[in-house]
Amino acid sequence: MSRIGKKPVDLPSGVTASVSGQTIEVKGPKGVRTFTATDDVDLKVEDNAINVVPRGKSKRARQQWGMSRTQVANLVTGVTTGFTKELEINGVGYRAQVQGKVLKLALGYSHDVEFDIPEGVTITATKPTELKVEGIDQQVVGQVAANIREWRKPEPYKGKGIKYKDEFIFRKEGKKK
Repeated sequence: MSRIGKKPVDLPSGVTASVSGQTIEVKGPKGVRTFTATDDVDLKVEDNAINVVPRGKSKRARQQWGMSRTQVANLVTGVTTGFTKELEINGVGYRAQVQGKVLKLALGYSHDVEFDIPEGVTITATKPTELKVEGIDQQVVGQVAANIREWRKPEPYKGKGIKYKDEFIFRKEGKKK
């Protein structure tokens, strides 16, 4: 029995959901998101909540039950509050700035790195050394943040590079004489 799957996903005020076949569409103040569930589960909207029910007792149906419920919950969270990833840039001369739909990163290379901001994601540079990636799709927000971090991962000796705000960098001691 799935503990997560049993819980209904509550719809806050201002959010509507409609089911057609195996596809659910959630509309909210931040936008519209859809999810297509597998044939192993049923999606039902009733009493201002979305219920996910497995079809049968097979192992695959039970696996899809919890996963589908979590995906639906992420749709509701995305259209109400959205998702955010915060990045920190450490290093002398390392900085970022947003110019239109392009993020310019100075990361110690001979040239500035220009990162095109994808559709559905907004990036703001609150300070030259802090970035905030926001959007309604959790997967896209996380992937964009990971792609930005990939340009200069934090190194363990001085901690220079791009890291997540809540990430801990295990520091190493340098060479001894």
